[in-house]
Amino acid sequence: MDSTSVADGPVTQIAWVVEDIEAGERFLTTTMGVKGWMRMPDVHFGPETCVYRGEAADFTAHISLGYSGDMQLELIQPVTGRSIYTEFLERGGAGLHHICLEPQDFDAALKDAEARGIPVVQQGDMGGQMRFAYLDGADSGVPFIELAEIGPNMRAFFEQIKKGAQ
Repeated sequence: MDSTSVADGPVTQIAWVVEDIEAGERFLTTTMGVKGWMRMPDVHFGPETCVYRGEAADFTAHISLGYSGDMQLELIQPVTGRSIYTEFLERGGAGLHHICLEPQDFDAALKDAEARGIPVVQQGDMGGQMRFAYLDGADSGVPFIELAEIGPNMRAFFEQIKKGAQ
């Protein structure tokens, strides 16, 4: 692991938390030419697989994915329950929420963040196909950095979305 950064992987995603996912899609389509949004309504993050601020989490969100070139764009609209997404809206309204990095070693990156005193405020596992963790940069004026470990089926799903955006 590089001694200057927690995660050594590339930036693969830019994400916004929004109050109206359809309006967000329209704006990014108009301004960035994003085509082929894949909207997933009511994605459930349950207490068996997700933790928010040290407690079992139970929330739903509408999620929409699109691409601008190779960069994945994500829109998240919280629907029910408490999460870093509802917290973000309460703190300052809709806006840029996080960028996502894919470290070569997800577990080592989490341990490095902990050793540096960087709090992990939400993390989870999506059916064994994606693990994610959000590092809190609010004290530094940066919302969140997401670390992700993407499994082969999720990677194939993302590639299908990217092809639809071309």
